[in-house]
Amino acid sequence: MSFWKNRRVVVSGGSGFLGSFVVENLRSAGCREITVPRSHEYDLREMSEALRLFKDARPDVFIHLAAVVGGIGANRDNPGRFFYDNAIMGLNVIEAARVVGIEKFVCAGTVCSYPKFTPVPFREENVWNGYPEETNGPYVLAKKMLVVQLQAYRQQYGMNGIYLTPVNLYGPRDNFDLETSHVIPALIRKCWEAKQAHAAEVLAWGTGSATREFLYVEDAAEAIVLAAEKYAKFDLVNLGSGEEISIRDLLEQIRSLVGFEGKLRWDATKPDGQPRRGLDTSRALAEFGWRGKTSLHDGLRKTIQWFESNVKVAMRA
Repeated sequence: MSFWKNRRVVVSGGSGFLGSFVVENLRSAGCREITVPRSHEYDLREMSEALRLFKDARPDVFIHLAAVVGGIGANRDNPGRFFYDNAIMGLNVIEAARVVGIEKFVCAGTVCSYPKFTPVPFREENVWNGYPEETNGPYVLAKKMLVVQLQAYRQQYGMNGIYLTPVNLYGPRDNFDLETSHVIPALIRKCWEAKQAHAAEVLAWGTGSATREFLYVEDAAEAIVLAAEKYAKFDLVNLGSGEEISIRDLLEQIRSLVGFEGKLRWDATKPDGQPRRGLDTSRALAEFGWRGKTSLHDGLRKTIQWFESNVKVAMRA
């Protein structure tokens, strides 16, 4: 509580899915001055706008969560936009933080940074051992450049910047738009709509053989705030739950929790994405005492309950 009490914090992307929980966590930790910049107020793709944000908010800590993101389909359709917008936003806010001499900069990356074929569990030292899965390569490389920037700025300027790598997130307030959402909200919506329509089947992308690890959003928010307070080293840090599951088994769980009784059909002409994802999260535990608390089953149950209670909001978002 005492660490955050008198610190001013900016959370870019603070009105988004993860960011909204980070803001809530900061408030619970005693932070009184939190600025959540909106894109119509500060276009962080412009250096002058990034500097104006720092001048206006005067943050002690900057938590950079703002990103242009989506699932496999969105990445394939928007490689140029996803590369440019994510790279330029990150470059600008990190440089602006250096110019003003910020106390702490926290950057959230992506598990997609790991090479397409990485031994499981993914360890932080493996992140540069190959090219990422092709469907999201441009987005990933834009985000990985921020690791390089933060490490270079620490080396040359002594800037205290850290980089966190969360695995796939899910939970209440997620994006349930089938065109841009990630796998869990997409499958929840598909099963729910199929149940409402008394459909005979649900169609899912790929073969279902790929595996993923998922982290409940409230656990991720807790980790980010804890790392912002306690972690101050050069090396990036994985954030995950420790549970790896195939997409096929994931869909079975979601179908059961939603109550859809029809068939599941897989479209093998669609990509599976990266074959496996599962993180080694021992560094987060050792460095700032964090580990995920919410089991996948409990997290899915909470997410589905939120979706069913907020269908109009979820479908409109």
